[in-house]
Amino acid sequence: MTPALDERLRIRVAMARILDGVPERSNGALTVVALAIEAGVPRNALTQRHTDLKAEFYARVAERTDVSEVETQLRATIARLKQTIANKNTELAQLRADVPALVRVVNQLTLENEQLRLALEQPARNVISLPLPTSPQPRR
Repeated sequence: MTPALDERLRIRVAMARILDGVPERSNGALTVVALAIEAGVPRNALTQRHTDLKAEFYARVAERTDVSEVETQLRATIARLKQTIANKNTELAQLRADVPALVRVVNQLTLENEQLRLALEQPARNVISLPLPTSPQPRR
């Protein structure tokens, strides 16, 4: 058997295993990458040499109406993780926006703290001497 025919045969057998839900080498995803891994061929064998087999694979995937439970769970997990990533990105953007303001506040408080420390080291100047009251003069 020629190498090209052997490769085509391996791809067809791998295609059948993936579509039957019993992959041996790949994760069983309905992608060209998983098909190439399952067949033990490089990905470009499907994208360049055997484009007809790639098209056949995607056509057979498209005709499938039943979605496996695993695929449904994976899609739900992916959606949940994408939402988590979006939430984390929003939170991260808010934290990055808050940092400059917090740095300014810390600098201002540090300056005020230093001024208060210096003021405490100075002698108190809040004592003011008042003139002594004069005694009232007797009335005549």
